[in-house]
Amino acid sequence: MTTSTASQSVRKPVRKAVFPVAGMGTRFLPATKAIPKEMLPIIDRPLIQYAVDEAREAGIEQLIFVTGRGKTAIVEHFDTAFELERTMGDRAKDLSILDATRILPGNLVTVRQQVPMGLGHAIWCARAIVGDEPFAIFLPDELMIGKPGCMKEMVEAYNEVGGNLISVLEVPEEEVSSYGVIAPGARISDKLTEVTGLVEKPKREEAPSNLIISGRYILQPEVMRTLEGQEKGAGGEIQLTDAMSRMIGSQPFHAVTFTGRRFDCGSKAGFVEATLSLALERPDMADDVRAIMKRLLAE
Repeated sequence: MTTSTASQSVRKPVRKAVFPVAGMGTRFLPATKAIPKEMLPIIDRPLIQYAVDEAREAGIEQLIFVTGRGKTAIVEHFDTAFELERTMGDRAKDLSILDATRILPGNLVTVRQQVPMGLGHAIWCARAIVGDEPFAIFLPDELMIGKPGCMKEMVEAYNEVGGNLISVLEVPEEEVSSYGVIAPGARISDKLTEVTGLVEKPKREEAPSNLIISGRYILQPEVMRTLEGQEKGAGGEIQLTDAMSRMIGSQPFHAVTFTGRRFDCGSKAGFVEATLSLALERPDMADDVRAIMKRLLAE
């Protein structure tokens, strides 16, 4: 058996995904005073549903929600709503619209992040459930739309090269200073690039590439031990980017260029853009929405 064949045979599959959903959503106040920002709908599906659907498409079996106070609605969304389903059934209503919200018993786990100490700390809170397996990370604020989905593309790449992967997108050079950017190494394929470094919000003239980090990751469990002893970084928080940077060179690290679209639903403008874009793709409402937009633009 060759070395590559042997490593392939022992490579653990990506079965678990961590969703850091403990943030307070202050940019969307007062809407998020009593409703988790992850439950804000893009048309008729909450943001968290899009992320969970993407995870399932990629073969993820266990969903790990890192939550905080006031986030119980996220878990209830994926629970059985007995009164609702009973009423709909009695009225002969179609229950299939709820299929995407059904999670098999035991496949959804929640842990608490008691103190808001950054994304790295939120991921570290899931360490006991992740165990010694590779795992995916989804940032629900970043809505990724494409066929196949972003995580499915990443899992396919993981099955090829293993190690750690991050999703990246190409942006115009004048925009790189607003994002985390990768320093690229060898180009493996059109979609797959070796990562030699990570740079947070570089000046345009100093950016090592125009490939920005988006909100999807596949990481090896060793990142938890890296986060364990990590000091606070930017903003006085424990940063996931810092932990990933320390792992580059000791483990394989690649970037997958997503061929679909990304909407920054953490911003109000991005949220509106996502709503309009997806509405225009819906046969049941595209014509009406297009007519509304034309009327508003003509006023």
